[in-house]
Amino acid sequence: MQFFQPKPRYDILDGLRGVAALMVILYHVFECFDWTPVPHGYLAVDFFFVLSGFVIGYAYDSRWQQGLTIGNFFKRRLIRLHPMVVAGALIGAVSYLLQGSVAWDGTHVSTGWVMLAMLLGMLMLPLYPGAAADVRGNGELFPLNGPSWSLFFEYIGNILYALLLRRLPTRWLAVLACLSGCVLAHIAVSDGYLGVGWTMAEGGLWTGLVRMLFPYTMGMLMARVFSPLNKATGAFWICGTIILLVGCLPLMFGDLLPWQNGLYDALCVIVVFPSLVWLAASHLTPGAMTRRLSRFLGDLSYPLYAVHYPLMYLFYAHIGFDGNLDPISTMNDVWPVAVALPVACILLAWLCWRFYDRPVRRYFIKANKMTQHRASKANSDENM
Repeated sequence: MQFFQPKPRYDILDGLRGVAALMVILYHVFECFDWTPVPHGYLAVDFFFVLSGFVIGYAYDSRWQQGLTIGNFFKRRLIRLHPMVVAGALIGAVSYLLQGSVAWDGTHVSTGWVMLAMLLGMLMLPLYPGAAADVRGNGELFPLNGPSWSLFFEYIGNILYALLLRRLPTRWLAVLACLSGCVLAHIAVSDGYLGVGWTMAEGGLWTGLVRMLFPYTMGMLMARVFSPLNKATGAFWICGTIILLVGCLPLMFGDLLPWQNGLYDALCVIVVFPSLVWLAASHLTPGAMTRRLSRFLGDLSYPLYAVHYPLMYLFYAHIGFDGNLDPISTMNDVWPVAVALPVACILLAWLCWRFYDRPVRRYFIKANKMTQHRASKANSDENM
């Protein structure tokens, strides 16, 4: 049976994950309008990837020598991630049925295709544009819960880590990070932004893979060579403020040219986000209030990201769209709903975490330990 020595918890990193999730909510509330206070809110996903790479490397690199198997690693990651994947797909299906089971162009979709889209979402199987189960008709990998695209690439990152990345010498991991960073910068400058990966259209699958691969490998690389900064105090408030500024800062410069916008995105992902993770990880002992806030935000962050978008779909249906997919209502028309929406998302996420995600994960963790114990006892009996 495998027992691993617990490692210190990076509370501030948990808190920053929550800050980034809140920025995603704000970005999605304004997504369909002409003006948004966080035009680069989509970059929060790239911060998630850096954070995930760092935490995976920190938590698991040393455990392979202690007997961690690939199968057990995958079990641990599925227990951590998949309950909310299932919940997001289910809530997405309910949301879609509530709004009348119609695609963006007004075409009615049969319940059978909705159920198939839900099943594929639960199994983390993406759709190609034009597939019959693409019930919204805009080419999302997961039409009932769009943000699942990043979880799909997170799964790919976990698979790459277990099979390949953890085996690479540090210098080769650094080479891979540098090469993928160059490709990422090229994609950002060429396309004019890094909001890619949510669809297979126009090369979205490989650009999404690169979008995950650089921050993920950079996070792992930092976990290997990490050395805390001296006197890293106030890191949560400093880093949290910078994350929010990343989302809204270009507003003061007016409209950026496409290549300028892409360059901004690339610099944030390649330079700013790794620096923030390094700074936040250096502050291991925050004050009591910061620790409590960080743990609350950390607990809420993944459920919030995983289930908020079905409520956004209902909001977009409330706004309404014309034949050119332009919003019929303005923010002045729907602002009370827009104000209530983030609160509703937070409440839904808390309910999911408190009454579903945490109990389910505890059940499977206990079941996994019992399975390992039985297997260990059976091996001992055979060797007697």
